[in-house]
Amino acid sequence: MTMIDANELIRLGQAAKSNGDNVKALQYFQQALQQHPNELSLQSVCGNLCVYLSRFEEAAGYFRRILHATKSPEARNALCYALNGLGNQADKDGQYLLAEACFEEALSHQPNNAGYWYNLGNAQRELGKTTAAGASFLKATQYAPDGANAFNNLGNIQCQLGQLDAGIASYRQALQHQPDLHHALAHLIHQRQHICDWQGEGNDTLEAQIAKIRQVVSTDNNAQVSPFAFLAMPGTTAKEQEQCANQYATQNFSQLSQLRASLGFKHNKEAKDKLKIAYLSADFRQHPLAFLITDLIESHDRKAFQVYAYSYGAVDDSLERKRLVSAFDTFRDIRQMNDVDAAKQMHQDGIDILIDLTGYTQSSRTALVALKPAAIHINWLGYPGTMGSIHQENGDTMPLFDYIITDTTLTPGSDGLSEKPITLPCYQPNSLRETAAQSSKSAHGLTETGFIFCCFNQTFKITPEIFAIWMRLLKQVPDSVLWLMDCNQWAKENLRLEAEQSGIASTRLIFAERTNAAAHIERQRHADLFLDTLPYNAHTTASDAIWAGLPIVTCKGQTFASRVSASLLNRAGLTELVCDSLASYEAKALHLAQHPKALNQLKETLQHPKIRNELFNSVSFAQTLEAEFQQIWQSYLDSSSD
Repeated sequence: MTMIDANELIRLGQAAKSNGDNVKALQYFQQALQQHPNELSLQSVCGNLCVYLSRFEEAAGYFRRILHATKSPEARNALCYALNGLGNQADKDGQYLLAEACFEEALSHQPNNAGYWYNLGNAQRELGKTTAAGASFLKATQYAPDGANAFNNLGNIQCQLGQLDAGIASYRQALQHQPDLHHALAHLIHQRQHICDWQGEGNDTLEAQIAKIRQVVSTDNNAQVSPFAFLAMPGTTAKEQEQCANQYATQNFSQLSQLRASLGFKHNKEAKDKLKIAYLSADFRQHPLAFLITDLIESHDRKAFQVYAYSYGAVDDSLERKRLVSAFDTFRDIRQMNDVDAAKQMHQDGIDILIDLTGYTQSSRTALVALKPAAIHINWLGYPGTMGSIHQENGDTMPLFDYIITDTTLTPGSDGLSEKPITLPCYQPNSLRETAAQSSKSAHGLTETGFIFCCFNQTFKITPEIFAIWMRLLKQVPDSVLWLMDCNQWAKENLRLEAEQSGIASTRLIFAERTNAAAHIERQRHADLFLDTLPYNAHTTASDAIWAGLPIVTCKGQTFASRVSASLLNRAGLTELVCDSLASYEAKALHLAQHPKALNQLKETLQHPKIRNELFNSVSFAQTLEAEFQQIWQSYLDSSSD
């Protein structure tokens, strides 16, 4: 075959380019370049055509060679452009190591580029390089001081690192530059709740900011408000929480429809002797989740179920982690897999029912579920609410999950749920707890006499209205104290100030340091009465208290998160501790504090074996849950479409 002359190839390439056929043009120029590999003009043309075609990796190769030969600013700019494009592609595809490398190389040439620092921070955050990500976002804010998104992401990292005051300042900076950056306002509200910062004037009060976010959710379908932060905000309704989840799901996962279709996962509809069920979580470690599900996983009937775990969270060397790893038939660590590869692994494993235990909490990988790797997908336990539906451009609506596990106390009906409810006697499983050796009151900073109210919920759950009730109780019960969890230094300071302003000496607030689970269970025997929070109840914390024999007074709200304690108490037969209003909640707590006989009767009831048999019977729970799994599988087999 006669070789075509390079000049003719160039002419053909130019003609193809003029006709808009960049693919053919690139082929001609690449053939010409083979004849003249050192011709920089051909390198440049090929690089530019690769950029037009979004073939950024090839483009970067051409521009690197030009830069090596010329050291020209134009070549440097072209290379950085290609690297940025390649990095963004890699980030979209979940190839975060490649993305990180691209942005680092670009920054080696343009160290003052705020956009590259921002993109690098995003890749590092996905890789779990939290400190490095924070440094990158900080650089982005220094080189682009008006970059609202960089300040928002910097705030996220600072809060993750426990620097809540710095994080709040960063969110304020983001909103100063872009007042309609709604997710930054949601983060600001949530972190103000964490530090119990209820002060402010005008539009800066917590109440005003929450009202603004509620208005945004009700009017702006493009809002990306964190559903988890939203459900902890006082006043939000179940319907609003569903709307928030719908918006978040649509904004974050609707673009996956083409990818989901291209993957083409098919699930055989057939009766099976053994169903493959899988649990997906970031928290298979020393975490409250372990104290809920470990006994359940061990109790699954292996004759009817093969049980998988897909873990993508931090790995610790705890006994809880080791026991969980052993509890599953197959335990897969998918931290290093992107969502597509992880979904392919699940599909290859033949998972029939996938149960997500994380939801919209920290480290969520809900995008993996949106790819539909299993036949049936269930939302359970990690996130106390609906995960919402994806509203697509063609008008179709697709619930992110098929089912949610609940009970009649949590969700009396299906209002506010995008999923179909699976209704159990009580939605929360519980493993048996270990208890440490007995300690003294003085070891916890408590006096030997006087009534001890307590609440070991996280501080973001404490609202001004609830705290005001607590202060009135302290006023009416002489020598009483309030024992709280020491979540962060700013909350401790703010709560002490609030107490003083209510006429209560700050010394009557005692803060419990974090400790291991067994020690935490044991120390609760020193408390007299647990005061729950609203609108976000105690969850695992409530079952901890029940196991410890500590009575809980709760107020049942109108949302999932506000009815969990009521669910547990109802299951335990302690309905008298469930109040329907904050007024009756306050009256009930005061009555028990002033009537030791009634309180002691409750404590004796909590020690009855029936209580533990109802709430901590993993074998019975597993049997009930498995019956539901079999039923929804049969419904799936009976359905007319895949």
